[in-house]
Amino acid sequence: MARRWSRDEGEGWPVDDRSGKLPQSQRVKWRQDSSLRDGFQSHVDLVGGYYSGGDNLKSSFEMAYSITMLSWSVLEFGSYMELELQYAKDAIRWGTDFLLKATNSFGYVYIQVGNQNHSGQNCWQRPEDLDYPRQLYNVSKQFPGSDVTAEIASALAASSMVFKHIDPAYAAKLLERSEKIFEFSDKNRGSYIRVGPWVCPSGCSAEYEDELIWAAAWLYNATKLEKYRNYIFQNMSKLEAYFSNGSFSEFGWDNKHAGINVLISKLNMTDTESSHLFLSNADKLVCSLLPNSGTSSASFLQGGLLFKQGGSSLEHATALSFLLLVYGRTLGQARRQVYCGETIVNPEMLTEFARSQVDYILGNNPLGMSFMVGYGNKYPQRIRHKGSSLPSKSIHPKRIDCKEGLSYYNSSDPNQNLLIGAVVGGPDINGVYDDSRKSVHSEPKMYINAPLVGVLAYLKSAH
Repeated sequence: MARRWSRDEGEGWPVDDRSGKLPQSQRVKWRQDSSLRDGFQSHVDLVGGYYSGGDNLKSSFEMAYSITMLSWSVLEFGSYMELELQYAKDAIRWGTDFLLKATNSFGYVYIQVGNQNHSGQNCWQRPEDLDYPRQLYNVSKQFPGSDVTAEIASALAASSMVFKHIDPAYAAKLLERSEKIFEFSDKNRGSYIRVGPWVCPSGCSAEYEDELIWAAAWLYNATKLEKYRNYIFQNMSKLEAYFSNGSFSEFGWDNKHAGINVLISKLNMTDTESSHLFLSNADKLVCSLLPNSGTSSASFLQGGLLFKQGGSSLEHATALSFLLLVYGRTLGQARRQVYCGETIVNPEMLTEFARSQVDYILGNNPLGMSFMVGYGNKYPQRIRHKGSSLPSKSIHPKRIDCKEGLSYYNSSDPNQNLLIGAVVGGPDINGVYDDSRKSVHSEPKMYINAPLVGVLAYLKSAH
């Protein structure tokens, strides 16, 4: 029998890697204030936000996608979160406060703080000890980055709906900024991949049309203004070629295709002949993923994990499980089923698929281990995360410099501190997990964890 998720056995929230002046509600108690001068060398306040993973970088793209997914989790599954709902809202606000700062300079949007020169074996240091100048990267009219800026617009629009009734003034500020950033993204088109390898690792694509339509869909969701609906249908032809090549099943921080189809199908915008594309592609997503659909084209590891290549294989399992749960609810409300050849797929089958992915992540797999730190009897001990691997300030008050920290990086000892609830990158193509700080598969990323929030909340209520 697969193990079921229980809130008492782990927090299950995104990597609580807050940067800046930490609040009293901070649940990772071994962390302290850090990076309190981010942006000051350029006379801009970029303190706060989240480190995107274990290397103390702050990526606006990855952060914005994570905030979009956290917001969608609250909007869709918030009623199942119980006492955790306020923590989710606090986590969203911590990110949106930073995104407001990153978009507060006229003509510039800041997209990264820090660079790879201080990552891995070049520098292994607690965020609390950072005292070197943290390089800033931005996009502008001259050097556009519609993909990252449109994702920021999505995050601000989605989060405005979370705060609409509990803090109307803040929600209005988020929505106003979202509209401005979307206009900036659309008028100054281009991919941030051109900024350089410091902000766009090898996995980035040069495509940005999906982020623009994704942002327009979230703005339509938040405002119900026809101009955003019209924008979607006027620009949807740019995505059709990608859909025909199979991108209808792709979704993550740098690819929004499957998310667009599910979101627009949910928004009841499929009442015209041209919009049937989104609904049919959401159905194709279902048929391509479910192993018992008869038309599946997905790859699975032994034990049933949905697998796509990359250092963060679990990103796909968490993100696509979230989409299937959302689409399952949409199907249920519309009393629809999906026909995959001769197989009829109902919402319950989508729920069970998502449950199978979570069960694998939490330990029902050939390795007999959980990929969530602190969950179960066997879980990752040497995650690629500087703050977790180095002794905390309360244990070792003296500053640890870059080179001194390398002894901890190279050590085979377990990490000094548990980052409870963090899900790591996951197994490789052979189903093997390298429990080593030197492995990209051991790094917990916010964008892996963010979609899992809503999935866990719903499955906890459904079993």
